[in-house]
Amino acid sequence: MSVCVIGAGLSGLAVARALEARGVEFVCLEKSAGVGGIWRAPGAGERGPGYLSLHLNSTKQLTGYADHPMPASYPVYPRHSDMAAYLRAYAEWAGVLDDIELETTVESVRPTAGGAWTVVSRSADGARTARVFNQVLVASGHNTEPFLPALPPGSETFEGTILHAYDYRDGSDWAGLRVVVVGLGASAVDIAADLSRYAERTLLSVRRGLHILPKQLFGVPLDEVAEAPWWTAMSLAEQRRFLEQALLVARGKLSDYGLPEPDHPVFASAVTLSDDILSRIRHGGVVPRPAIDRLDGDRVHFTDGSSERADAVVYCTGYRMAFPFLPDGCPIGPQGAVELYKRVVAPDHPGLFFIGLVRPHGSITRLVEAQADWAARLATGEAVLPEPEVMRKEIATYLGGIAGQYGSREGASIQVNFAPYLQELREV
Repeated sequence: MSVCVIGAGLSGLAVARALEARGVEFVCLEKSAGVGGIWRAPGAGERGPGYLSLHLNSTKQLTGYADHPMPASYPVYPRHSDMAAYLRAYAEWAGVLDDIELETTVESVRPTAGGAWTVVSRSADGARTARVFNQVLVASGHNTEPFLPALPPGSETFEGTILHAYDYRDGSDWAGLRVVVVGLGASAVDIAADLSRYAERTLLSVRRGLHILPKQLFGVPLDEVAEAPWWTAMSLAEQRRFLEQALLVARGKLSDYGLPEPDHPVFASAVTLSDDILSRIRHGGVVPRPAIDRLDGDRVHFTDGSSERADAVVYCTGYRMAFPFLPDGCPIGPQGAVELYKRVVAPDHPGLFFIGLVRPHGSITRLVEAQADWAARLATGEAVLPEPEVMRKEIATYLGGIAGQYGSREGASIQVNFAPYLQELREV
């Protein structure tokens, strides 16, 4: 049995470890110059979703692998360089470094007539190699292509710089300048808080309100709350009521900070974790503004009629999932949803699996480990899959439930509820 793993970040290393532990022959292809995924990019000076102020939003206890915890010397929420060093050390400890081909880009993955997969890759020197594998495990993440919305009128003549968070590195690059950050997700609040310590003025342009949660609630990290029996025993309605009341006590209304109130209950969309942004707003370091209406010369005009001079606009508007090396329609179906059995298996493409293509409220590591263990058991024959029609039915049921909670927005199909999903994986 030969297996190809694509990606050597947190998910790819979990798969490599699971395969190595079962004696499964594999090769892991990683396009960058080192292991660690997005966590090594900032320190290496590479473009990507990471930036120099990036820290974990989940705790080291739950983000570290269960069989090889992070060092005791690490803080509760390590920075990107700590995480990169840890992932490198984990790969060495797991004995998988020799199975990883660095600076190797996967160009295509196609099924063969015999039920296997042909993987074409390109090395750093441009040499192309075609290899045949029984199974392919994609662990390349979902922060793939920067998403930039339609730019406002006047963008083409704006005198400042327009960029996506993908190209943002550090607040010191914008020292003494006036910067508008667009968005309210994780990267937007991180970047706005970072800029506020260097820029002359930092504005946060928000079109739609999101729930902003602290990393800890009553002294307990939120990812630990997500695993706690008292929490998982609650219904969704009870969880929402508890959390919304706790947040009201802890930080008051978001409108008190000049931010729009969310138009949806908590856990009906992705939440934003931040201990900094509300404090930076209260201290005047970050100034909230509504959506951008238009740009004019060196000025940004907002929908409330106000305007400000700006040297740059940073769009923190997220990423689109893209798998250009895979067959069309996999894993994203015609309606834009990820269609995978148990969020791992492509039912119409035998031998093709996805690891880490989920978005929980809390740390992803335990889920990735459970996915990797299942994939390794499938590779050895310890576990078997049901018939394709059974898998398709499970996918339809899952997507229907997710749409009921999160809506049908792009990316909603990878949302998972941590505790019940982990239990599912442990039972397959």
